[in-house]
Amino acid sequence: MLKEKLLSIVVPCFNEEKNITQLYSELIPVVKSISTHYEIIFVDDGSRDSTFESIKKNAAEDKNVIGISLSRNFGHQVAIMAGLQHCKGDIVVMMDADLQHPPEIIPKLILEYEKGYDIINTKRIDTKTETSIKKLTSRFFYGFINFLSDIRIEPSSADFRLMTRKAVDAFLQLEEKDRFTRGLISWIGFRQSVVEYSASSRFAGKSKYTLKKMLRFGMDGITSFSSKPLRISFYTGLFVFIIGLLYAAYAIVQNIKGETVQGWTSILVSVLIIGGIQLLSLGIIGEYIARIFNEAKARPLYFIKDKTNNYQE
Repeated sequence: MLKEKLLSIVVPCFNEEKNITQLYSELIPVVKSISTHYEIIFVDDGSRDSTFESIKKNAAEDKNVIGISLSRNFGHQVAIMAGLQHCKGDIVVMMDADLQHPPEIIPKLILEYEKGYDIINTKRIDTKTETSIKKLTSRFFYGFINFLSDIRIEPSSADFRLMTRKAVDAFLQLEEKDRFTRGLISWIGFRQSVVEYSASSRFAGKSKYTLKKMLRFGMDGITSFSSKPLRISFYTGLFVFIIGLLYAAYAIVQNIKGETVQGWTSILVSVLIIGGIQLLSLGIIGEYIARIFNEAKARPLYFIKDKTNNYQE
């Protein structure tokens, strides 16, 4: 289908030892039906199980399988970046290792590519495997981030997509440390399309996105693409300041009339509201300062601990 073009599949992995071989066995027939020139790059993101051993086993049987092991767990978004930096394909597909991104969707991505699109994203339409709470929080997150951000991020989108080489090269120029891939993909532009898919159940293991990681992921998404939280904190402070002035004028008038009544309720409420707003505003400012601090350190995104024998620079 792709003739002489090289197809790269980038797969970030973390504690997926039971999924690697199954993914490979399902992926190979699909990939070979598309192109005889391919490479599958597994990026082991500091797994604590035998994930990289499973990768090396598949690499020993197939010279087109390449494994990279990072020195520790740097996070899913950084693992994606590592895979993209090491792939050589004219067309690149990124997908997760847990089989919730069905390999059989890849030919549909190729069909969109042949229509002239540079980036083909995916959108989950079947969420039977998700809890009601996760569905609700996901809906809230995408609604909230699209309200705050200057770019639109497709709800229920996933880090399962196809990119042309020129789109990948553009993406690799973005060197920021706190990465939110879905937002960055929207930001770089190019002609983009969306393919819907039904998410499969995990073949083995459990989700690596804990509540803490999901909150961090959400914070990265909001602070990476919007300064509106800073403006909101300013306007909120301004509003409270105006209300405070009006309340102060009212208190002075009442005092002149001799109608003031001693009490702690109004004082307590005022202190709690103003103090809460101040702490919230400081927290928002702190998040942005932390991002500046991370960028200023200019540390590498990751380090490679090991590679499979067929890895080539």
